[in-house]
Amino acid sequence: MNIHINGQAYPLAHENPISVSAALALYFTEPQQSTFAVALNSDFVGKADYEQTMVKNGDSLDVLQPIQGG
Repeated sequence: MNIHINGQAYPLAHENPISVSAALALYFTEPQQSTFAVALNSDFVGKADYEQTMVKNGDSLDVLQPIQGG
């Protein structure tokens, strides 16, 4: 199974879907800041839905960090 997170490919050894939470664990290799948004195939996923929302082969996750400006 292959998924993409922020454009980077993450090949997985199995074909079973994984939760958004499990996919984020692949992406964040060190402690992350607590504020970010996630989109699965361009659709926003609320934090409360990370465990129930499944990522399948070919899906794309975008992890968006807040940007300060002024």
